[in-house]
Amino acid sequence: MRRPASKPRSTERAGKLVRGAIAALGLAACAVCAAAPEDDRAAFVRAYQERFPGIALERYVNGALMVSSDALAQFDSIMEFPPFQADLDRGKALWEAPFANGNTYAGCFADGGRNVAGDYPRYDAAQGKVVTFEMALNACRKSNGEAEYRYGDRATMGVLTAHARSLSDGMRMNVRVEGKEALARYEQGRRFYYTRMGQLNFSCASCHLAQAGRILRTEVISPTIGQATHWPVFRAGDNLNTLHLRMRRCMEQIRAAPLAAGSEEFNDLEYFLSYQSNGLPLRASVYRK
Repeated sequence: MRRPASKPRSTERAGKLVRGAIAALGLAACAVCAAAPEDDRAAFVRAYQERFPGIALERYVNGALMVSSDALAQFDSIMEFPPFQADLDRGKALWEAPFANGNTYAGCFADGGRNVAGDYPRYDAAQGKVVTFEMALNACRKSNGEAEYRYGDRATMGVLTAHARSLSDGMRMNVRVEGKEALARYEQGRRFYYTRMGQLNFSCASCHLAQAGRILRTEVISPTIGQATHWPVFRAGDNLNTLHLRMRRCMEQIRAAPLAAGSEEFNDLEYFLSYQSNGLPLRASVYRK
């Protein structure tokens, strides 16, 4: 039987730092797992406000950019003429194109799809599962006799979501966890967030809680609060990434077998993450380096 490779010393040191930071923040996994959703969110807010004193919560929608005025100024300059405008235009064309039956996406959502994305993900009792905004888009297609898009397809679901979510820019995140079934899915997402995995033995919390604002692999790590507000993002100008594609990349970076975009596990994780950003304004389709 093949013996597993020994853990690098640098990884062991990182693990000790992570455990120490989580304990210092008062967010040990066992304590958080027993908390209600609003208790979770309040604990995250307290932890980050201690880490980043003087930074208003609304700036968290900028992710790691919030800790650097220079980086944020560069971002604002790029967003004046976004290099991914062609993708946004393609997404708008998909949104406005009628289905074979003459209906459009706008007919599937309240107010033509404006100010709705912040209500997702939501727990659907009839289906017994969490429904993301992308799933709602596919449900719209299916109800109108169209084939569903693949959740990892940047050229279809990716650009469509880029435009559709932009219709809710400025809306406050408003994810609800109501009832024991919804709470069970939320807790599944929370369990995923704190579960260590992969050859590096990291969890989501290892980076985005314990190391938020610090540099790992040349990148400043973003805090959990605000993460769900700005997807899709365009990395390096034109590389579209949905939230689930970013989750897959995180799993690859810690050397874990990545789950599929649209998987139940990712949906539950998105439910948990989105709740932590409740009250923050949405801004879809943004630049990231």
